[in-house]
Amino acid sequence: MQPSGAWGLFIVFNPPEPEPPHALSEEVQSLIETLHRTGQRLEELTAGEVDTVANSEGKPFLLRRAQDHLRLSDAAKQNAILNALPAHLALLDAQGRIVAVNEAWRRFGSANTPAGLAPGLGLNYLALCDGAQGEGAAQAQAAGVGIRAVLGGAAPSFSMEYPCHAPTVQRWFQMTVTPLFDDRSDGVVVMHMDISARKAAEARVVYMNRVYATLSGINTLIVRVRDRDTLFNEACRVAVEAGGFRMALIATVDATTQRVSLAASHGVDAAFCQALQQHFATMADATRGSALLAQVIATREVKVVNDLQANSVVVFRGMYADMGVNSMAILPLILSEHAVGTLVLYASERDFFRDEELRLLTELAGDVAFAMDHIEKQERIDYLAYYDVLTGLANQHLFLDRLAQHVRSAFSAGHQLAVYLIDMERFKNINDSLGQAAGDALLRQAAQWLTHNIGDATLFARLGADHFAAVMPVVQQVDELVRFLEAKQEAFQEHPFHLGDAVLRVGIKVGMALFPRDGEDAASLFKNAEAALKQAKARGEPYLLYTPKMTEAVANRVTLENQLRQALDRGEFVLHYQPKVNLVSGLMTSAEALIRWNDPRSGLVAPAQFIPLLEETGLIHAVGRWAMRQAIADYLRWHAAGLAVVRIAVNVSPLQLRNRNFIDEVRKAVSIDPLAPAGLELEITESLIMEDVKHSIASLQALRAMGLTVAIDDFGTGFSSLSYLAKFPVDTLKIDRSFVLDMTESPEGLALVSTIINLAHALKLKVVAEGVDSDAQLRLLRVLGCDEMQGFLFSQAVPSALFEAKFIAVRHMPMDR
Repeated sequence: MQPSGAWGLFIVFNPPEPEPPHALSEEVQSLIETLHRTGQRLEELTAGEVDTVANSEGKPFLLRRAQDHLRLSDAAKQNAILNALPAHLALLDAQGRIVAVNEAWRRFGSANTPAGLAPGLGLNYLALCDGAQGEGAAQAQAAGVGIRAVLGGAAPSFSMEYPCHAPTVQRWFQMTVTPLFDDRSDGVVVMHMDISARKAAEARVVYMNRVYATLSGINTLIVRVRDRDTLFNEACRVAVEAGGFRMALIATVDATTQRVSLAASHGVDAAFCQALQQHFATMADATRGSALLAQVIATREVKVVNDLQANSVVVFRGMYADMGVNSMAILPLILSEHAVGTLVLYASERDFFRDEELRLLTELAGDVAFAMDHIEKQERIDYLAYYDVLTGLANQHLFLDRLAQHVRSAFSAGHQLAVYLIDMERFKNINDSLGQAAGDALLRQAAQWLTHNIGDATLFARLGADHFAAVMPVVQQVDELVRFLEAKQEAFQEHPFHLGDAVLRVGIKVGMALFPRDGEDAASLFKNAEAALKQAKARGEPYLLYTPKMTEAVANRVTLENQLRQALDRGEFVLHYQPKVNLVSGLMTSAEALIRWNDPRSGLVAPAQFIPLLEETGLIHAVGRWAMRQAIADYLRWHAAGLAVVRIAVNVSPLQLRNRNFIDEVRKAVSIDPLAPAGLELEITESLIMEDVKHSIASLQALRAMGLTVAIDDFGTGFSSLSYLAKFPVDTLKIDRSFVLDMTESPEGLALVSTIINLAHALKLKVVAEGVDSDAQLRLLRVLGCDEMQGFLFSQAVPSALFEAKFIAVRHMPMDR
């Protein structure tokens, strides 16, 4: 108790003057004096040896000295009993004056009041209560009311509890007031009992009940919650609302980056939340640093601060003081011996977190971690049931469910819907050559491209291997759909996919079905889109839109096939020539013959629109023979005319090389003139050679034996084994245009081209770069030591007459670059 304003056991004030005794009547006074004199006389007669005498009736009379002795003896006994009691006791008379106190009262007063103002007898305790000021005035006045009630007989007793805190210790007392006599109200006994220990125990019980409420609420939550966000948010809410904590939060640690992030909170205001997130952003590694949370994550041990203002390590002491937070516990959430997060609880009380509470709260953190693990495993099971693990896209089961929902929406809204099935080209080749890891990486990159460039990930699925599916929920016009598809298909094929040191470009085939035209439910739409994809792959179409029984597409194919057969008979196929140029001299060294279809109905037709059908129908054999013979004929004609002829390269299709009669066909073609072999080069794609290495080596050796030269076309896209490459009897490597394009876009692309050139030169092969369209590409190729180039930078493929006039009629000027 502090002296200033205190009222509890005694109150410092200016002691009043003692009150004068009441006047006694002369008769009573005379009687008292006579009794005293009689007693003295009897003691004199008995020389002090007799304590009592009896009258004629036998009644004893106690002499004065004996009376005094008896009173002193009784008082001594009473004082001994009172002083032995730990409670602070005072006896008040009917007016509230202190007439007696025990030693405990006296010691407490001496220790808690200023010097010279220790409590004394005769002070009016009621006046002290009435005059109390300051923090405890209301309680002091209530005590005065209670004492008066007992003195006046209005209450048999009175009791109240009150705080009596010192600067360094929290104390509580219980004051009880009882009558001094049972039969009259001449005074009261005031007792103050120190109940600080009991109060502390009660507070601990309250604290424990709060912890139990938190534990019970969160454990109940764990049983029913099925996702982490709900678990975290509800756990924090329960801790604050049921557990009475001032604030609660959960922070998680990213297993890959070791970054900490705020996952959930309750009772946290916006300013503190922002401060926390900024603090977490500065923690580059959750396991490093002096912050308490970092220590908990690193050591997996609980950290407790029961006086936040007294701990210099605490980061937000100022904010905690403003929010009324005085103690904090940080509990690690541990899974598989790693701290995956923390549960942080804040209490308004100082010294809240004791051993017993921490034992329960540590169990609680373990329960939350267990729930996290359970939810994660359940989510994994659910994920595997509905998603493709490799790409993260939906699997076929989930895709069909989503497609059914989109069909219902399209039916309700009255609009069309499109389903795509997508197949990646050359995937098996890539997977077999570079390995499964590279194949998986390609699939992941393809999935990312599709979702980033075409639509939301929820619209896509991976069906297996290299097959994907997509839905376009709203289609207004079919022609717009086709234009959209063509643009995206071309963009996909131009996109470089990086697989380690390799950079690839991959094509796709697409089959489509429309709702409601091609099916009124998800299953039929999917089936018809699948049929369209199969037709597109079989016919070499980049995409195909489903029609019933594919009649329209079949009819178009038949028509185009007939037109191509007629084109061969009518001489509608022509050769265009594209020069190849020496990078040192700038002079043309050879040319490539490229097939064009000069359709009288529509003009020149792009090779991509008819070459696949030539191969599908087998017409490529006849058209390929024609192209080779025509190139030889042109060469011989130019040679006979004395022109500056160069060797002509002709492309060989896969079907031609696989044909067992191909070598004989070539031999027959060059046999018409001894000069023919010197004018012919055959370009064979790398992937085609790798299909059957032994057969390819034998065929190439036969071609070389005739005097022809052989070039590997599109080198870098077929993944040749270096051991086989050294065995192939070839003369030239042609770098695919995709690598030339990448060369100026990335250091990796440049390194790849440089490697190809060095490799070719090491094998004593000539190197030709295809698709050179810019001065930057030309300069780099020269620096890298490439031998030749072809591309639009020098000339596009031109008709034979123009080629003759421009390039070989006279010795052409070197390239001016």
